[in-house]
Parts: sequence; structure tokens; C-alpha cells
Amino acid sequence: MEEKNDIKPIDFTSIVKKLWPHRKKYYYVLPATLIITYLIIVCIPRYYKCTVRLAPEVSGVNVSGSLSSLASSFGLGGSLAKMNSQDAISSDIYPDVIQSKNFIAELMTVNVETKDGKTKSSYYLYLRDKQKDAWWNKVTDTIKGWFKTAQKDDYTGAEKLDIFGLTKKQSDVFKSAAGKLDCNIDKKTEIVSIEVTDQDPLVCATMANATCEKLQQFIVDYRTNKARIDYEYYQNLCKESEAEYNKAMHRYASFSDSYHKPVLASYSAKETTLENEMQSSYTLYQGIKAQMQAAQAKLQEATPAFTVIESASVPTKPAGPKRMIISIVMMILSFFMLSAWLLMKSE
Repeated sequence: MEEKNDIKPIDFTSIVKKLWPHRKKYYYVLPATLIITYLIIVCIPRYYKCTVRLAPEVSGVNVSGSLSSLASSFGLGGSLAKMNSQDAISSDIYPDVIQSKNFIAELMTVNVETKDGKTKSSYYLYLRDKQKDAWWNKVTDTIKGWFKTAQKDDYTGAEKLDIFGLTKKQSDVFKSAAGKLDCNIDKKTEIVSIEVTDQDPLVCATMANATCEKLQQFIVDYRTNKARIDYEYYQNLCKESEAEYNKAMHRYASFSDSYHKPVLASYSAKETTLENEMQSSYTLYQGIKAQMQAAQAKLQEATPAFTVIESASVPTKPAGPKRMIISIVMMILSFFMLSAWLLMKSE
């Protein structure tokens, strides 16, 4: 018994016969779609993208070779490394760090220059005053300005901004900067990819490099925080103990120089006491100095090394908007929408 086939094949010949009498409509609709699409897209500023990739050293990892290979084959190498790591926080927070206001405030003071050399300012002033926008956004902002009192912004980006009391304008600039920064972590390899988007290629590369440097400094700071505190503590103790040793040595030398002939037993006792104090101070000083040197070595060991896999480079071609692709897509959509409308009208 033959199975019934309810799916009817598409009769393209019939469709073409129905649409052929209306072919002149396509001569008007498709070019009009192309012109309108292009006029809209050309108002959108071009933007560039620059990507920096680096691999931070994972501290405190103690994984055998066979186990590490087995974990990597299942895509768990990075997770296993993090389980054995002594880091207080994992690399998963790096994207959140880059998007934080504290981190962005560090970037606002970076000096940037456009490729044409017309603009040289801080990154904050560049984002606030030198950003191009589509005409409809300008119209919207103008209309909003009619109903709101403009706030004066005296900040120039010369020094770090206090994020506790940001104005509305400053908050908008921070949001604009956050939208231009992107960070991704490869779960298998722990490679950090930083992507910066901007309307100027030179500014784009400059900020990608600055973001990479700021993130490296952040990683160094949090990984070495405990070791750095210990080193500074022993460093202060060493200075104090050295000062006490110098005082004890000076007291002993002064007392010894004041007597040329040991005629009294009290002199010998006093000299012995001062000498013992000097020796005790010296022993304490040497012990603390050894601990300070050990803390310094631990600080150096905790400081991670970085391998920059892909450094910042000035992009030569814009990343978008893809005007040709968007125009073709809109032409195709208008063709099918017009065809569907004509077929529904003919039935």
C-alpha cells in the first residue's frame, strides 16, 4: 500500500506567471529600498575593533602531567588549574572587572590621539566631545535637551575621577566606555581576550593596549597583595631593628671611648651589659632582615608573568557597519515581502 504524501511541491512556474504582470513594481521598490537603506546606513558612523590576547601565569598549580593531559582532553584543563590555584579569585571575574566603574575610571585619564591628529585629549574628553552619532540620535538628544537643564561638566580627565559622586553626564560617558570594552576567557586555555571598539583606529589600538596594561596591573596587585603586605611589614621591622642596633652600637662605642684604663669593676660590668645589648640588637636585626629577604622572594614568586599572544595593532579596515551586506539583505527581504503581498492580492 502506497503512503500518501500530503506535502505539495511548490509550483514556481505558477508563481512566476502570477508575478510577471507586476514586474514593474519591482523596478520601483527594489531601487527605492536600496537607496533608503543606504541613506540610513551611511548616517551610522564606522567603527573599528582591536583585540589583545594574553595568557597570565596560573600560580600555585600542582597537577601531574598525566592528570593534566586527561583533564585537557575533556576540556577541563583550565578548571582543574583553578581548583589547584592559590588565587583568591578566579579569572572568571576579569570581564566584570573591566566593566566596573573603578577600572573604567583608570582608563579615563589615558591620553589619546586620533589618526588624523586633529584631536589630542584624555579618553574622557574624547568620549564626551568627539563621538559621532546618527542624525536621529542627535535630534532625540536635542529634543530631550529642551526639557532638561544642561549640567556643566568641568572634569577634564587629567586626574582620576571620584566615582562616588558621578554626574549624569559622567555616568553616560562611563556607560559609553563600558560598551566599547569586551573581555572573554577561554575556559580550556585560560587565555584572556580583550576587544576594544572605537570610531577611530588609532584610539582603538591605544585603548586596547591601555586596557591590557591596566588588567595586568590588577592581576599583579590582587595576586601579590598578601605577599606585598608581609614584605612591607618586615621591611618596616627591619628599619626599626637596624635603628635600634645602631643606637646600641653607638652607646657601646661611646662608653668604651670614655675610659682608657679599666680600673673599676663597675666599668667592666657596664661595658659587658652594653656589649650584650649591642649583640642582641644585631642578632634581632639579622633575623628580621632574613625574614624580610624571604618575604621579598615570596613576593617575587607570587608575581605572575604574562605572555602577550597578540599585541595591539592599529586596524586598517573598519569592522562595521557592513553596508554592502545590510543592503543586500534588505533587498532580499523587500523582494520576498513584495512577492508575498502580490500573491496574496492576486488570490
